[in-house]
Amino acid sequence: MLGSALARAGHQIVAASGVSAASRRRAERWLPGVPLRPPDEVVAAADFVLLAVPDDQLRPLIAGLAATEVWRRGQLVAHTSGAHGIDILDPAAARGVLPLALHPVMTFTGRPEDLDRLEGASFGVTASDELRPVAEALVVELGGEPIWVPESARPLYHAALTMGANYLVTLVNDATDTLTRAGIQSGSRLIAPLLSAALDNALRLGDGAMTGPVSRGDAATVAGHLETLRRAAPDIVPTYVAMARRTAPQRAQQSGRLPASRAAEMAAVLESK
Repeated sequence: MLGSALARAGHQIVAASGVSAASRRRAERWLPGVPLRPPDEVVAAADFVLLAVPDDQLRPLIAGLAATEVWRRGQLVAHTSGAHGIDILDPAAARGVLPLALHPVMTFTGRPEDLDRLEGASFGVTASDELRPVAEALVVELGGEPIWVPESARPLYHAALTMGANYLVTLVNDATDTLTRAGIQSGSRLIAPLLSAALDNALRLGDGAMTGPVSRGDAATVAGHLETLRRAAPDIVPTYVAMARRTAPQRAQQSGRLPASRAAEMAAVLESK
């Protein structure tokens, strides 16, 4: 998909590679007419190599390619992993390549709209000081906005994005599933405006966006929720309690929204789960 964006920006895509059937189908969809070759042949043919593989596959791929001695001095090599910086490219850098980390801060599901979502998306950029202008220029060509992420910050940066995006999907789907168990039809349509407003408020107001029984200290209401969930949706109870604990004694109380006495009552209800 990023290869398609590069092609759209005017770069010639000489070859692509995909190991799984799914990745080959994506390459054929996003890069029609581009030959699919083994990874070492792609690297040997390209001046700029883009590695877009799962985090845990990146290190062995780089090391394996280094063993084939296909990396060459002056070649630009970028990966799209959010979890890693440029240190993971050391086996290639030892052979003279120029390493970059370009992570699109966007969620992709393999659907046609993914390419459009790149337009205006932020990219977490890590590179040496000398290569920073090159990395940022590449992101701009892709239609994105480069955001500098120091090498040492990559793990924490990626953990934050995972909490914000990946776990949000779980939280939203738990909410809609619970509405379904309650017999509510079209639960996603019901809560979409609520979730959109909550997200907008949270981004603008921080902890000032908190609402609801936990942040108010309505312990009896929360106790009622837990009683109902134990009967109707017991698998949701751990998530509800964990989020309530994170909200009440920590964020709500520390921000001054929840008095200590009510926080203690809430804590007692949550401990009795």
